[in-house]
Amino acid sequence: MRIVFLVSGVAVLAAAWLGPLPALTSHSFAAHMTIHIAVVAVAAPLLAMVISGTMADPVRAMPRVMAPIPLSMLELVVVWVWHMPAMHEAARNPSVFALEQGSFVAAGVLLWIAAVGGDREQRRVRAGAGVAALLFTSMHMTLLGALFALARRPLFAHTASGTVPPSMWDQELGGVIMLLVGGASYLVGGLGLLSFALRTPRTPSAARELPA
Repeated sequence: MRIVFLVSGVAVLAAAWLGPLPALTSHSFAAHMTIHIAVVAVAAPLLAMVISGTMADPVRAMPRVMAPIPLSMLELVVVWVWHMPAMHEAARNPSVFALEQGSFVAAGVLLWIAAVGGDREQRRVRAGAGVAALLFTSMHMTLLGALFALARRPLFAHTASGTVPPSMWDQELGGVIMLLVGGASYLVGGLGLLSFALRTPRTPSAARELPA
């Protein structure tokens, strides 16, 4: 399954970064949002599943550093900062766009590994924090998507010239993509992790013989 996850994750990133979408971002907010959601809500969990439980899994070596809730806060900062109008407009520059996408990948993969990584016992013990982190991320993704979808005016001057605001339908579509796909991905992840925790029995500690 790891091979399937790896190939799928790389394919999603290739489609997002090497397909037609980057060229469309100069005048389409929805295209930009599609790339963003493909990276953090589709590719990131797939890549996290490749790493989870292996020798490269940082949760096994640094469980405190890879705490799910702080990393969900990190992703919140990354996502919301890059969607501030000034930062969003700056990302139309190829170098800044690369920095933005790199930070999305890093924050997304770190959060998903923190939630689902570690050995089986670590996942069971950390499941509550992982569920909380993923559900919190689902909430703020939904909130940000709703902000774009329901705004009564264009929030970005999102064209090649940077002078004409985007059409409202494009902004609304971008918001709906984030609201539905982004929010749903983290919600499903959180519920799946909760299901794992509920059906996984506690691993007994080393057996100790009671004195006769």
